[in-house]
Amino acid sequence: MLVSDFHYELPPELIAQHPPAVRGASRMMTLSRQTGRFEDHLFTDLPQLLNPSDLLILNDSRVIPARLYATRAGLTTQAKSPAPTGHIEVLLTQRVASEHNDWTALVKPAKKVQPGETLHFADSALTAQVLSAGDHGERVLRFSPIADFYAALDRVGHLPLPPYIHRPKSAPNSEEDRSRYQTVYANQRGSAAAPTAGLHFTPEVLAALTQRGVEVQYLTLHVGLGTFQPIRVDRTEDITLHAEPYTLPAATAEAINTARGQGRRIVAVGTTTTRTLEHIARVTPSGAAIQPHSGTTSLFLSPGLNDDFKLVQGLLTNFHLPSSTLLMLVSAFAGREPVLAAYAHAVAAQYRFFSYGDCMLIT
Repeated sequence: MLVSDFHYELPPELIAQHPPAVRGASRMMTLSRQTGRFEDHLFTDLPQLLNPSDLLILNDSRVIPARLYATRAGLTTQAKSPAPTGHIEVLLTQRVASEHNDWTALVKPAKKVQPGETLHFADSALTAQVLSAGDHGERVLRFSPIADFYAALDRVGHLPLPPYIHRPKSAPNSEEDRSRYQTVYANQRGSAAAPTAGLHFTPEVLAALTQRGVEVQYLTLHVGLGTFQPIRVDRTEDITLHAEPYTLPAATAEAINTARGQGRRIVAVGTTTTRTLEHIARVTPSGAAIQPHSGTTSLFLSPGLNDDFKLVQGLLTNFHLPSSTLLMLVSAFAGREPVLAAYAHAVAAQYRFFSYGDCMLIT
């Protein structure tokens, strides 16, 4: 299929620039995979719209202040020539598994940041050497040893809000963004973007789900580079995603095995949870129990490509960008035509779109 097959027209004023005044006060559309019928609801209706026997799985990754601003210190003695200083925007996308504090990052302007150079950040103790350069602004940075790296990020970093959420360039995050661009159950630090379907949840809704009889469990997938890289091909079969790290805890693995054995429905909160669960289903031998483990996934789900869902039977998700891999995943789950029809209704009914917007429950 063509990437353009997933395009739809969206008036800019429907892109949510701020979260609703009260967390959880969002609209929610329901879409039936069986009939294609959609209905308008509120997110707070979620507990009554799920079955008491459902297993609901959420991504507990925590967004880090991954956007940093650096000053160039010139090239090291290994480099060929010195370079003038300048301000560089750095977006940390994923920690590299090594004995050092190495990170993949996107830098702007990329051409001015080459291997061998050292970057200095606002926190005087925080510096990084550029180890290597990739395509499209990708760099690998090695940070100098520091007592508490994440504390330094908290001091000088900015939450990496998506570019369609307009904020003053390099201005400190508002209290609203620091609080609301994070789920209430965020626990494991490492994401460069929020798993946004989870932003709607409140402690009250989670308690209501438990009271309803819905089992709630968590896994971790850290959102990385793939969220920020545009699609540069015309056909969906040519799309490749960057690998992202995940962890499946023992309690969640046990809950999945029990739910499958009892014929209970598994509902994923967000596309990140869906990709992780479907990857796990594909790497688990047929007939074997799912085991707790950590790994990485680059699974791409789209109509005609890995669209045989093996674990996920329900999906809560936000409304996604036109021609995006996330919209393709949703279309693989519910069908391209029903999803685009539901999106057309959402536009006509003036739903709020993208990260701070409304949501859709597909069952």
